[in-house]
Amino acid sequence: MSNLKIGDIVARKSYNHDILFKVTDIVDGQDQDRTIALKGVNMRIVADSPESDIEKMPSKKIEQFNKNFNKKINKIIKNILRERRVYQTKSFTRHSSGHLIDSFHFGKPGRVLHIDGDGEYMDVCLKVYAELEIDAKGKIIPESEQPKVVGSLLREHNPDILILTGHDSFLKEYRNFTDINSYRNTKHFIEAVKEARRYEPGMDELVIFAGACHSLYEAIIEAGANFASSPHRTLIHCLDPVFISEKIAYTSVDRFVSIEEILENTITGVRGVGGLQTRGKYRMGLPKSPYQ
Repeated sequence: MSNLKIGDIVARKSYNHDILFKVTDIVDGQDQDRTIALKGVNMRIVADSPESDIEKMPSKKIEQFNKNFNKKINKIIKNILRERRVYQTKSFTRHSSGHLIDSFHFGKPGRVLHIDGDGEYMDVCLKVYAELEIDAKGKIIPESEQPKVVGSLLREHNPDILILTGHDSFLKEYRNFTDINSYRNTKHFIEAVKEARRYEPGMDELVIFAGACHSLYEAIIEAGANFASSPHRTLIHCLDPVFISEKIAYTSVDRFVSIEEILENTITGVRGVGGLQTRGKYRMGLPKSPYQ
């Protein structure tokens, strides 16, 4: 018997150590091989695996994994902020007809309500929202409870953008990728989207992203989401919904954003997330108060 314990960072041998997991539970079986419950460290997935398939990661490998992810994330954040400056400069110039300078303008980006089933992921997301200068409220709600509370939270916060995330996975005992019963939490995301659409039916008034790793993408879109995961039933990074939110929050209300443009700064790209053409939420103002 190994000395594996809850909280250890591990990887699966059968998947060639592709992603890191945290051990969340250990269940004794009838034989010597225990079942290990897992949660993705960076990817929005929960899984379980026989202990014989689990390898505890040494600190050096964990540091390298984290270094690679952080490098990629920091590059995306820098790229987003650079693109935003270019976009806003062009917008100011177009609206001012050359008679006003940028310092006379101010802007109001879209506001986000993010409901997440995982508190650790929420902490990561809120940190990046702050870096991207997005007004975001975060609520930690288990996936199964999200449909019950989303209406009241929308009425309380009245956001422009709603994010419904947490964990999901394709259940290994099923084989039908189009059957909602094949997924751990997709049904909860669908019901939460439907409840949100009862509050606000308009897809340009309330922009919704819903889903996690492996989620039944088509059904979530059909329920009323603007964006969802996962078209190819693949893993998505915990920050993909944040980067999609940023693009909508800082794109002017006078234009629609193409899907390609929305997805270009996501980590998992078109295989992991997708959606519908959507109007931006950024409103430019004039003049800026001298007391701002």
